[in-house]
Amino acid sequence: MKGIKSLLSVLAACIVLVGLAVPGFPEAAGTDLVVVGAGATGIAAAITAVEGGAKVIIFEKMPYAGGTSNFAEGLFGAESAMQRAEYVGLTRDQAFKTIMDYSHWRANPRLVRAYVDESASTVAWLQKMGVEFVGPKAVFPDGPLVFHLLKGPPEARGAGVMKMMIAKAKEKGVDLRLSTPVVKLIKEGNRITGVVAENNGKTIEVKAKAVIVATGGYANNAEWIKKYAGFDLGKDIYAIGSAGKMGDGIRMAWEAGAAEEGMGVLQLLRGGPVLGEGLKFIGSLESAGHQPNLRVDQNGIRYADESIMPNFAYDGNATARLKGRYAFTIFDEAQKRYWAENGVDFGTGFIVPPGTRINIDSQLKEVLDKKNPNVFVADTIEELAAKMGVSPAVLKATVDEYNSFCAKGHDDLFAKDPKYLRPIKEPKFYAFKTFTVFLCSHGGVKINEKMEVIDKSGKVIPGLYVGGADAGGMYGDSYNVLLAGGTAAFSWNSGRIAARNALKYMGK
Repeated sequence: MKGIKSLLSVLAACIVLVGLAVPGFPEAAGTDLVVVGAGATGIAAAITAVEGGAKVIIFEKMPYAGGTSNFAEGLFGAESAMQRAEYVGLTRDQAFKTIMDYSHWRANPRLVRAYVDESASTVAWLQKMGVEFVGPKAVFPDGPLVFHLLKGPPEARGAGVMKMMIAKAKEKGVDLRLSTPVVKLIKEGNRITGVVAENNGKTIEVKAKAVIVATGGYANNAEWIKKYAGFDLGKDIYAIGSAGKMGDGIRMAWEAGAAEEGMGVLQLLRGGPVLGEGLKFIGSLESAGHQPNLRVDQNGIRYADESIMPNFAYDGNATARLKGRYAFTIFDEAQKRYWAENGVDFGTGFIVPPGTRINIDSQLKEVLDKKNPNVFVADTIEELAAKMGVSPAVLKATVDEYNSFCAKGHDDLFAKDPKYLRPIKEPKFYAFKTFTVFLCSHGGVKINEKMEVIDKSGKVIPGLYVGGADAGGMYGDSYNVLLAGGTAAFSWNSGRIAARNALKYMGK
């Protein structure tokens, strides 16, 4: 787990800055709106609500604000001013149909439509607040230009935006309470009328005209990950960039009568070798593992078209179906030299963009000296197989077949793009063990297009709204990478939509 911890440490300084001091707990118990969670959804909701004339308190259980949004690189948009300036022809209608078809129409169409229609406005709203973007960009070859990349160095993009937006919220009068978890929603009749929160062992009821729940999902809840997604957290799947995500908001909404929707949908990808001793997640070795190299399962048998990697959800799905949920990526000295001279084919997000020249020799030496259990080097394929723990004969046959496809320029098995067919012939030979990882959970509470919570009888629960990763209905069974930046965009968009409808409900 040290590799994952190193990823979190990359942004730790920025997150600490976002955290600020923890104020004392209020004795006064009354406000217009309570927002539960201070990530992008919660901050967007709070700012929108105070701009509409509401008095707002945000309760955040962590000692810092921002949540997973501290790690965001950018967000989706359709028909934004930035896109129009670059003659990007993708329309909102096309974006809507793409999302719905991708989900096989298992997504909530009215919710998806509201999200798509809001997206350009949200980009403009963030720009008005001072957020700067680069783009629009695609995230895979010939992909749609929908990704609005946050400007700045990788370690400061999401964290920098959250720091700015939290400061804006405080300037506008939002009362932010850190280290103060909400433990229960107050329901009177069929309406939500407040929350019960805790701070320093003290419990208080806070009355409110409406409540918006935005606690960020359940990525760290091992019981729920097993029950709803079928993985063993920390054993065959690993959460990246999440802390304290136990599904608190989902649980409280369910206890208040909310219906369930979308549980079990995780933002899967293949990562590695991220879990080894002394190996940083963000670095040249991780980029090498993300290239379209030969990939084999635990038996040494090829299992996928390696060029699916830019659609990381596909890549994660392919690895997740394997026994043990891990795989190996294999390359040779010639491929290693290619990256140093020509740059990588695929980016690692925009942390390491396509075309970046990487030299992995120093990191290889470092992790091998530390006896990293997930990195293997050998002079022959048979020796490499032995170190990997797979049959030398099987791996040799796999490599020979793959090399034959490279020689003829056609992948007879998985129809891999010919330009990525590069033989594995030149010693030394390398293998990285890679794992099924995920960035966040998606789903839990059934909502409508107004972010109003729906109960088990199909009726709205007055005064209760849910957005971001706690909300169900945005996805089918897989995160949509085709229209990249959806997680961040849905967080910001759903927060704004929820707040506007809460304002209407409150008569503001």
